[in-house]
Amino acid sequence: MHSKNERIELSKSEAINVLSEIEYILISLRNIANYYFYSMNNKINNNDLLAYYKETTRFIDENNVTQRLADIRHIITEKFDDELGDDDMDDIEREMTKINYWEKPGD
Repeated sequence: MHSKNERIELSKSEAINVLSEIEYILISLRNIANYYFYSMNNKINNNDLLAYYKETTRFIDENNVTQRLADIRHIITEKFDDELGDDDMDDIEREMTKINYWEKPGD
């Protein structure tokens, strides 16, 4: 890792923005799960399960969760030095290669 990337700093407003977005997404998804699972005493039928899936998807889509997460990523990644290493990757790029992303079943 490049020595400049050993420590990054966010301003207070950046940190509050990131934390607020994460909190909104996390607590909202938790509330959806609580409504569909815990309010029904963990006795969820297939119709309720489908309603949970539908509500979770609706929340993600209607609240632009993907874009919000991309904005959070941008706030954090712009703090890193993007100098390329011997492998022609910057520090973030190199670390992201370790992630196992979702793939279509069977791939």
